Amino acid sequence: MTLPNLITIGRLVLVPFVIAMIQQGAWGLAFAGFAVAGLSDAVDGWVARRFDMKSELGAYLDALADKALLVSIFVTLAVTGVVPGWLAIVVVSRDAMVVAAIIVSWLLDRRLAIRPLMIGKLNTAAQIVFAGGILGLRAFGIDGGPFEAWAAVLVAALAAGSAAVYGVIWLRHMAG
Repeated sequence: MTLPNLITIGRLVLVPFVIAMIQQGAWGLAFAGFAVAGLSDAVDGWVARRFDMKSELGAYLDALADKALLVSIFVTLAVTGVVPGWLAIVVVSRDAMVVAAIIVSWLLDRRLAIRPLMIGKLNTAAQIVFAGGILGLRAFGIDGGPFEAWAAVLVAALAAGSAAVYGVIWLRHMAG
């Protein structure tokens, strides 16, 4: 167990805290927890690279922690009525489809090498900025107005586009 892996596990432990704070309307604490999680993501990656502590377990844990945080936040924000339910459905469905495709590939003994694509990175960045923005706006009592609706559409479009691109890659891989 390396230091970066322990930091990542700490980020996983933050997920229930952030979710509980959202449910209680404690926006400042939710935003702070989200910010700490983001900082820990940067720190664990830096430590892993700087001190040559990269590991396969770390790569899986890091992806799991990121997805657990984002999916949980989107679902909780939708359940509490802060963001539209359709947005959480699009975000969660995209991730579920990618995971299902990987599992099917493995089950059929046609493992698919997972490479992050630019659209996937843009999708994740948009989700992080959107979630952090929503929490920050609430924490500081700022009305996001129409910005929130436009940002939700952008996040949904990137999630759908990312799902489509990964789907095409998966279909080509499975057919080949």
